[in-house]
Amino acid sequence: MEITFLGTGTGIPQDGRVQSGVLLDTEKNLLLFDCGCGVLGRIHESRHDHKAIDAIIITHLHLDHVGDILALLKANWLIGRTEMRIYGPQGTKEWYAKTMEVYDYLKGRFSAQITELSPDEEFVPEGTNGKCNCSIRTAKTVHTDNSLAYHIESNGKTVVYTGDTEPSEEIMELAEGADVLIHECSFPLGFPMTNHTTPDMLTLMMEEYPLTAKKLYLTHLYPHMQGRYREATDHIKKYYKGEVIVAKDLMIVQL
Repeated sequence: MEITFLGTGTGIPQDGRVQSGVLLDTEKNLLLFDCGCGVLGRIHESRHDHKAIDAIIITHLHLDHVGDILALLKANWLIGRTEMRIYGPQGTKEWYAKTMEVYDYLKGRFSAQITELSPDEEFVPEGTNGKCNCSIRTAKTVHTDNSLAYHIESNGKTVVYTGDTEPSEEIMELAEGADVLIHECSFPLGFPMTNHTTPDMLTLMMEEYPLTAKKLYLTHLYPHMQGRYREATDHIKKYYKGEVIVAKDLMIVQL
């Protein structure tokens, strides 16, 4: 598998980071996890073809995770692709329908086949040429009522992507033995926060539920984290034996 970090930022603009998006290449399929504002441009910069994406998989429906989905579907339509499969939490169908109501000129131009997911579900996503060569499990996260994390397994490799969340027992269990855990780390040490993660919140959870993933990538980084990346990784390394990396836009990870 190959992971491309498309967007590692948040709703606040900052140099070098657009909103949330991770592209997973399973060697047969391209899966896009989240598609916040700026991600469509990053797909182009990554030299991947946006038309080749088999499915979009959403962690939750906040704007910084879905803001470029309609732009991606329109870009596909402009060069001849008119269908897309979207997987997401409960409420995704309603969100899509209401979004499309605003754009009369796009109605009937393309379509999305949407599958709504719940925690503790396992599925094989459908691609443009049948079933994808991966299996995905879901877990509840601590962010919105319906937000989800995903455990992706393909060709003997496993990746866990949390989306936005506080650290939780469910995430630690989902990431058990994974090759890569992509965990949000929105704010620096000591920052008072709920529904997001700080390094000390993460290590407090690690004390009770040790992290066994081989590598940890930190993403969803607010501007408040600038200048404090080393502080964050040094702190986490006191509680975790694996490698800790601060993700960057267009970073590529080979598994």
